[in-house]
Amino acid sequence: MPEEFDHDLQSIQEARRLVAKAAEAQKIFATFNQYEVDTVVSAMAEAAYRASEKLARMAKDETGVGVFEHKITKNQFASRGTWESIKDIKTVGVIGRDDARRIVEVAWPYGVVAALTPVTNPTSTPIQNTIAAVKARNAIICAPHPNAAGCAGESLRIMAEAAEAAGAPAGLMSCMQHISLVGSQELMRHKDVRLIMATGGTSMVKAAHSMGKPVYGVGPGNVPCYVDRTADIEHAAKAIINSVSFDNGVICASEGAIIADKPIAEQLEAALKRNGAHFLNDVEAELLNKAMFRPNGMMQVAFVGRSAQEIGQLVGFSVPEGTRVLIPRFYEIGPHIPLTGEKLAPVVGFMVEDGWRRGCDRSIEVLNFDGWGHTMGIHCKDEGIIMQFALEKPAFRIIVNGSTTSGAIGSTTGLEPSMTLATGGIGGGISSDNITVQHLMNIKRLAYELKPFEPAVVIPKPAAPASEKPDGDVDVDTIVRRVLEQLAQSS
Repeated sequence: MPEEFDHDLQSIQEARRLVAKAAEAQKIFATFNQYEVDTVVSAMAEAAYRASEKLARMAKDETGVGVFEHKITKNQFASRGTWESIKDIKTVGVIGRDDARRIVEVAWPYGVVAALTPVTNPTSTPIQNTIAAVKARNAIICAPHPNAAGCAGESLRIMAEAAEAAGAPAGLMSCMQHISLVGSQELMRHKDVRLIMATGGTSMVKAAHSMGKPVYGVGPGNVPCYVDRTADIEHAAKAIINSVSFDNGVICASEGAIIADKPIAEQLEAALKRNGAHFLNDVEAELLNKAMFRPNGMMQVAFVGRSAQEIGQLVGFSVPEGTRVLIPRFYEIGPHIPLTGEKLAPVVGFMVEDGWRRGCDRSIEVLNFDGWGHTMGIHCKDEGIIMQFALEKPAFRIIVNGSTTSGAIGSTTGLEPSMTLATGGIGGGISSDNITVQHLMNIKRLAYELKPFEPAVVIPKPAAPASEKPDGDVDVDTIVRRVLEQLAQSS
């Protein structure tokens, strides 16, 4: 691209060029049969799986965020895990039939999908999104975070190379490299882009929704985790620490606040410490709150995905060797204490409430501040209490007796494997699901007539006598009788 073009112009032109190629490629790919589609996607998934370590190293080196070994796990999950979960799903031709209702369902792709992906999951999210989109016979263009363009681009390059070797047309999947705000906007508003996937920060998701197109948006996750007096305390502590420390807490479904039932609070605290937690005193917690967040409540980038020891060095307090998670004590929740919101770091708050009802109320308070519609956890053996949490909490993934990080993405639960966790209407989205292949295709329906259409007889509405009140104190039987009398007189 000519050097005299500034970065924004290069970004805009790149977006237009990639969409044009993708649209042409998708027209060809839409004609592929199921075997051909699956051959392509299987090759993509396997290539990404084999490159998991390479891509993890690139992601760690380029972004400085998270844990190298954990990024390998995420890439493996996003590639082979996604493929295993969707490989048997039909996405071509007739995909369903209801003989009793005489309905035939036919799959139909969206076309070109634009996917905005975060710096926190710079290779796993593009891998999962691309595999799901192409399985549904779409083309996809990723717009990564500027600090992750290299590793994200390599993820798409590896999959594209494998796809084309398996017969896919060139240009079906790609990744922008000249990243800018105006370029991403040009990508999203392009007339040939039919669907947007926005996985990342609140401002980016809002920008995607402003384009006037269907959007699968993922908002922040501020995950409360209630530990009941009936819970297996040792298991709960281990699950929480493993979850919050995974990739240094950058998956938005990691626990943000532990709400301990009062009778077991001390026992849980001891178990958390045995598993690698370091509890901060109130002075350290206040220092962390001030250092980790800007005055406007936004998290400082320098803290994202850093280890507990690195965070201590940044703030200015000592952290014992072997510490995996930092735990400040929370006494109240809200924007005046940004630390009680989403953290994207191995930090989780600790609160004590007496009884599950108080724990339930506090969980809702956490979700109301920065986590509507996302995820929560509960450790409990009482199914009645668990069901009350399911009925009352404004969260669409409630993980029972497990780590919310791995549970919410479908790695250790029966949820659909996905790195894009939608937050439903209360979270500003159009779905509350883990976004995967079913969400990336439309369904046409053939509907055969079951019975002939016969318009109903229209019964004229009688004028109400002046003596009757318009709000209708007359009973239904009286009204029906008068209608019948008027019909008899008119005949």
